[in-house]
Amino acid sequence: MKTRFLLLALLAIVAGCKDNGNNADAYGNFEATEIIISPEVPGKIIRFNTEEGSQIGKGDIVAIIDTALLSLQKAEMDATMKSVRTRITSINAQNAVLEQQIANLNVDISRVERMLKDEAATQKQLDDLAGQATSIRKQIDVSNTQKESVIAELSVIESKKATIDEQIRRCQVTSPLKGSVIETYAEAGEIAAAGKPVAKIADLSVVTLKAYVSGGQLADVKTGAKCNVRIDDGAKGFREFEGTVRYISEKSEFTPKIIQTKEDRVTMVYAVEISVVNDGSIKAGMPGEAIF
Repeated sequence: MKTRFLLLALLAIVAGCKDNGNNADAYGNFEATEIIISPEVPGKIIRFNTEEGSQIGKGDIVAIIDTALLSLQKAEMDATMKSVRTRITSINAQNAVLEQQIANLNVDISRVERMLKDEAATQKQLDDLAGQATSIRKQIDVSNTQKESVIAELSVIESKKATIDEQIRRCQVTSPLKGSVIETYAEAGEIAAAGKPVAKIADLSVVTLKAYVSGGQLADVKTGAKCNVRIDDGAKGFREFEGTVRYISEKSEFTPKIIQTKEDRVTMVYAVEISVVNDGSIKAGMPGEAIF
């Protein structure tokens, strides 16, 4: 009888030691960086292939807004720009003709100046040629003024076209990060409004375990320190990961209701955030434990 009692006591001690070794220092839930994806321009969604639970890369297209009207406006701008450039080409050609006329007059002026020295020409002939050259230079000045006006008109059209190009670019709703599609809020064929969410994406490559520690545990928790983080692994017990403490709250708070019993909530605790590289097995909202 005594032997049996000692055996039971020994088993109890061993079990107690085992339980203490499995006890975690802090408990909490995993969080992930979540981003709401919204179109920047309104319009009809002509493509929406994103599904909940699917993986998506940074820059991948989430949805495409109809660009038919914008494309027509862009085509109109292209035609207008072509017409304006034709006017500039015409002015350049006209100026080239005038410049050639001035060159010819300069040749005549030089000839008349030589003839005038030999008294084979009159001063009036020289003055007439100089007057013609001056008149043509004024025509060139007028043409250049018109050209500057046309160039300014072309610049305005190019700016409008750049605006349309940017609107067309924004019709492609892309993901700003690599992650998983958590929720979708739209379907192809619907009318999207600017700023209205179409999907929620979470970056699960690195997740955060938000846990709580008591004031007495703070001495064992340091920012930047490594720790063990574990999750339930069914019949196998736990699955462990390496975590890094990246944040410790400077203010205490009541223990969250979801963590402890009503009696334990009178204890003041500190929030701790632990970064964990995720291999895909940790999901947002999943409970976890930390051992410091």
